[in-house]
Amino acid sequence: MNAVVGSHDLLLVTLDTLRYDVAAELLAAGRLPHLARHLPGGVWEERHAPGSFTYASHQAIFAGFLPTPASPGPHPRLFAARFAGSETTAGRTFVYDSPDLPGALEAVGYHTVCIGGVGFFNGQPPLGAVLPGLFAESHWEPEFGVASRVSFESQVTRAEEVVAALPDDRRLFLFVNVSALHQPNWFHLPGATAEVGDTRATHAAALEYVDRHIGRLFAAASRRRRCFAIVCSDHGTAYGDDGYTGHRLGHEAVWTVPYAHFFLEPGA
Repeated sequence: MNAVVGSHDLLLVTLDTLRYDVAAELLAAGRLPHLARHLPGGVWEERHAPGSFTYASHQAIFAGFLPTPASPGPHPRLFAARFAGSETTAGRTFVYDSPDLPGALEAVGYHTVCIGGVGFFNGQPPLGAVLPGLFAESHWEPEFGVASRVSFESQVTRAEEVVAALPDDRRLFLFVNVSALHQPNWFHLPGATAEVGDTRATHAAALEYVDRHIGRLFAAASRRRRCFAIVCSDHGTAYGDDGYTGHRLGHEAVWTVPYAHFFLEPGA
């Protein structure tokens, strides 16, 4: 990452609440053609989430603790704040002295932008301003939120506008929190109803909706120069698994998440 930071634009996309098993099944079935084009080896990497709900997980991610590979470690990290005794900071890790990654990137010349999705990014109560407050520029509108049927395409449009307004010589760290997978998501599946509500199938349909538009986001992020992209879930969610529903709980459906990082060539 020491060779990437400073020379590449950076994109971080969190697919909020996306389960690993649903993501892997759809990919294997050919239902995520746009993501499949970019995932290394055409597969998701199975990882463990650093938190069981959005706020906790993103606080960890923005401190450099991305989802951890689901195999015995230690696993060197891409980014790490400097602190004594870290066993996952290696020679290839981008190490910084700021308490958070957006601040560290801003210190080395990046313009940092947050395009929020779920309520922890809406800036409305004080708690909803903490995470977006880490960035130099942040955006949230109701059309980006969980109740919007066009949330992701609206977020992508804003990302395109942000990139177009930025001087070509300014490096960009763009973060997008995708809300479409989060409940309610029943309206992404034709024939589903509010009375029945969200199911594993509507969760899958929401991911297909995201896949249909994510190519535009990749194109925007790589419009000016080569871009290093990270696409992952912050945590999963349960749909009746072993009697559990939702997240902020310790279940495999919540702690197991999909992850990938890759390069986007200019004009991807």
